[in-house]
Order: sequence, then C-alpha cells, then structure tokens
Amino acid sequence: MTAQPGRDTSGSEAAESLEEAADNTGLDVMARTGFAVMALLHILIGAIAVSVAFGGYGEAETSGAIGPLARSEPFGPALMWAGCAFCSSLALWQLAEATVRARHKPGKERVSKGISSGSLFFIYGSVALTFAAFASGRGKDSGDRTADFSAAVLDSPAGAPALGCVGALVLGIGAYFVFKGSARRFRPELRYFEDTRRGHLLNALGVAGHVAKGIALVLVGSLFITAAVNHRADESTGLDGSLQSLLQYPLGAPLILAIAVGLICYGIFALARARWGRM
Repeated sequence: MTAQPGRDTSGSEAAESLEEAADNTGLDVMARTGFAVMALLHILIGAIAVSVAFGGYGEAETSGAIGPLARSEPFGPALMWAGCAFCSSLALWQLAEATVRARHKPGKERVSKGISSGSLFFIYGSVALTFAAFASGRGKDSGDRTADFSAAVLDSPAGAPALGCVGALVLGIGAYFVFKGSARRFRPELRYFEDTRRGHLLNALGVAGHVAKGIALVLVGSLFITAAVNHRADESTGLDGSLQSLLQYPLGAPLILAIAVGLICYGIFALARARWGRM
C-alpha cells in the first residue's frame, strides 16, 4: 500500500521533466517556424484551389504545394529537410500540449485538449513525413497516397469498419474546426489586439480560415466513409479529389472558390499565429 504514492511521485517527476524539456526555447522557435511553414502550405493550396475553381490545372493537396518546391534547383532538397524539421518540431510541441501540459487542466478541458492537440500531432507529423518523402526522392501525389492507405486498411482484418472509423475521425476533426471558427475558440491562441484594426482583421481571418479548413476536412472524411461503404479504395482521393468532385455540380466552382479563399485566410491567420501566438 505504501508503494503506490512512490510510483505516483515518480510518474509526476517524469512528467515534469518532460514538460521542462518541451518548454525549451529551441523547440519554441522551431514550432513557431513550423506554424509559418504550415501557413505557407495553406496559402499555396488555397491558390491552387482558386485555379481549380476557374478550370485550371493543379493538385490542391499538400503534395501539390510541396512538389514544385522540391523540384526547385539547387535548394529543393534543403527546403524539404528544413520543412521536415520544422513540422516535426511542431508535431512534438502539439504532443506535449496533448500530454504533459494538458494534465494541468480540469477534467473536460483536459480531455478536449488531449483530443485536439493529439489530432494535430498526427496531422503535422504526416506533413513532416511528406516533406521527408520528397527530400529523399520518394514523394508522390497525395491522392494516390490516400488511396494506397485506404486500400491497405480495406485489405487488413479490420477492413471497411476501420476505414469508416478513419473517415469519421477526419470528419469529426473537420466539424471541430468549423465549431472552433464559428465560436471563435481560436482567440486564446493569440495575443489579441481587441480594439485595433489588426485585432478585428485577425478575428475575421480566424473565423473564415477555421470554417473553410473544417469544411475541407469534412469533405475528405466523407470520401473515406464512401470508400469504406462501397469497398473501393480509389474513391478516397484526399482534398484534391474532393474538390474535383464538386465541379460536377452547378454550384461546385463557387463553393471551391469559397473554400480556397478560406484556406488562404487560414494561412494568413497561421502566419499571425507564428508571430503572436501563445506558446
């Protein structure tokens, strides 16, 4: 009976040590730069989506934004490894937010923070892996990678139910972004300028950006669920495939344009997050 407090103390000390390690200035700078990298990617993806809305060519995906940078000479590989390092640091920072820092929050808030930051850990980690793939010459179209992932899940013992769960998770994250934007839950992330023009602009960018990003994720999640229901991995083609499918409908192009502008707004907001965000 007396050993339990010792184990609790040991665990607490370990968590405090990890939190102290996560609070170092180096990780803070790298994570802020990671926010800036993600901001630029959203702006590029938004710009590509604008082209798609007007019938132009482009892949409105992470790979579509990263690919041209990877092929630029002579700095392409260096840019890819730098992007990998910055996004990996941002992923680690989110992991610390979801674990050792979230333990200080009250019950429901702790669970909410764990889910939201934990999801972002996987999102930023996947972007870091995409940078690494292009840096090592193994980069490929995001839609193809998504379809390959869906095929692997469908062929696993868990099969369609597992892929449906993936879709539901992505859809849920998208719904959370829509809620976060419409309810302005992003405001504590920034050192706000409430009564200034800058503050009002950041508020508008945050609302439009989070809602648009949420809608984009809802579309991606819906394709995962569709692929699971129909047992067809090729129906899960990521964001670009989702936007391309919208072109089949009368109001598809205006909706794509609205999402594109929103993604650009999110990118600009993320740049402000990198500069004025609370870390």
